[in-house]
Amino acid sequence: MSEQTSTGVDSGRVAIVTGGSRGIGRETAERLAADGFAVVVNFAGHEAEAGKTVAAITEAGGRAIAFRADVADETEVSALFDAAQSTFGGIDVVVHAAGVMALAPLVDLDLDALDRMHRTNIRGMFVVDREAARRLRAGGAIVNFSSSVPALAIPGYSAYAASKGAVDALTLILAREMRGRDITVNAVAPGPTATALFLDGKDEETIARMAAQPPLERLGTPQDIAGVVSFLAGPAGRWINGQVLRANGGIV
Repeated sequence: MSEQTSTGVDSGRVAIVTGGSRGIGRETAERLAADGFAVVVNFAGHEAEAGKTVAAITEAGGRAIAFRADVADETEVSALFDAAQSTFGGIDVVVHAAGVMALAPLVDLDLDALDRMHRTNIRGMFVVDREAARRLRAGGAIVNFSSSVPALAIPGYSAYAASKGAVDALTLILAREMRGRDITVNAVAPGPTATALFLDGKDEETIARMAAQPPLERLGTPQDIAGVVSFLAGPAGRWINGQVLRANGGIV
């Protein structure tokens, strides 16, 4: 018989976290492991960092493996899900945190950068969510990553915001397509969060200005966002479905 953790999560439950080697993905993988999930840490190009995530989880008494897969490649994603099932016996939660961001005014954005971003952020989400929809056990959850950027309409973010608008649309529709399966589908939409993805290429003045925007007057942290994912993946979040949750400290 499986045991219950202090958070109420069944210790036999299994999660896949894409983009789990760094930033929000890594923090989410570690938080879910602390909640009692066995975790498959997906990575694309940061094998050493993924290994550190797994080591941190196992050293804390959790269960985890790392698995390389390009989220936009359906064959590799299928192998990722196979590895989760063969290692831990099934899959209950999929957190799709993998994403890339290229910033420039629309008139200046390189189309190759646009294609790379859309391949990961749109095609990758579709491929991962499709596999999750096929394989998750009843009582499971799919958590996608959107962004607060589409609502904020920040200049320079047009292509990235468009890719995250696609996340919103797919999330809401998939939640309804999963009727009768007892599987929730939601998206988390962070605001400015202190990760390499956000901080790279920004000067201190820009960072300070964006940190001052929320009423809480700070940047979000990966821990802030991981807590929201933990809620959606656990028993307390079972009645939240088909939603895009803005985790941004109150930015309007």
